[in-house]
Amino acid sequence: MSGLKLPCPADVGPVAVLMGGDSAEREISLQSGKAVLAALQRQGFAAQGFDPRDEQIEALRDYSCAFIVLHGRGGEDGVIQGALESLGVPYTGSGLLGSALAMDKWRCKRLWQGCALPSPAGQLMASADQPCHIDLPVIVKPAHEGSSIGMTKVVDINQLAPAWHEAAKYDQQVLVEQWINGTEYTVALLGDRALPSIRLETSHEFFDFTAKYEDPTTGHFCPSGLDEEAEHELGEMCQKAFAALGCNGWGRVDVLRDDDGKWWLLEVNTIPGMTDHSLVPIAAAQAGIGFDELVVAILGEAL
Repeated sequence: MSGLKLPCPADVGPVAVLMGGDSAEREISLQSGKAVLAALQRQGFAAQGFDPRDEQIEALRDYSCAFIVLHGRGGEDGVIQGALESLGVPYTGSGLLGSALAMDKWRCKRLWQGCALPSPAGQLMASADQPCHIDLPVIVKPAHEGSSIGMTKVVDINQLAPAWHEAAKYDQQVLVEQWINGTEYTVALLGDRALPSIRLETSHEFFDFTAKYEDPTTGHFCPSGLDEEAEHELGEMCQKAFAALGCNGWGRVDVLRDDDGKWWLLEVNTIPGMTDHSLVPIAAAQAGIGFDELVVAILGEAL
C-alpha cells in the first residue's frame, strides 16, 4: 500500500491539464500532458487539456485547479506559476520562486554551494572567447534549458567556442561546469517522501536528449542497486536540495556518484516527464504507486 491521501473527484471541480506551450520541449510536454489527462479522466476527474500557446490564460479562471505539465521555459521557470497566482487558481508543483531557481542552473548551483550541498564547480561564459577557469574536461550547457538540450562535453580547448555557440542557440546565459566521471542517478520526490532511486546507463558520452528520449538501449534500473545506507543518504540529500530552492509538491533531482563514491547534485526538474515510461512513474511503481494513483496524488498536493 502506498499510504497516499488522494482527493475524491466529487470534491474537485474542473481541472486544466496545462501542456504544450512554446518551449523547446513542447513535444515532450504534449506526450506527458496527454498521459496525465487520460489518467485523471480514468479516475473520474473533470479534466481538460489546455495549451497556453493556443488559448488565453484568463480562461483558466474557470478551473478549480491547474495540473502543470509544461516542460521547459514558460512552464518550469515560474512564468505560468505567477500567472496562475494572479488568477487565484491553485496549481500542482513548486511555486514561482522555487520554479525560477530550479530552472536557473547557475543560481541553483550557487545556492546549493552556499548551503554546503555538493555541486560541481561552474562559471558563466558571456562570450565564446571568455577564458574558462575550470580544468578540462567540462560540460557546456544553456543555463535555462532542460532535457539536455544544447549540451556539449569539451575535452580540448579548441572545442570550447563551438560548444558555447551551440548552447547560446538556446539561451543568453551559457554555463560551463566541471565534468564528473561517475554514474548518474535520479530521485523522484512526492510530497515529503523520496521515492526509490533510479540508476541511469547509456552508451552515449552523457545522458543527452537522444539517450533520454530516442535510444532504446538506455537503461533505467530501479531498484538502483544501492545498499540501504547509500539509498537513505541519497534520498535525504535530494530532499535537502529540493527544499533549499523552495520547491515542493513533486519533482526530480538528478545526481552523479563519482568514482570515489561522492555524490554531486546536477539539477532539479520541477515538472519532470509524465508518460508511463518516464522516470518518476518508474520510481513510483517501485514504491507500489501506479501511474493513475501518482497523478491523483500530485493533484492532491496542490489541493
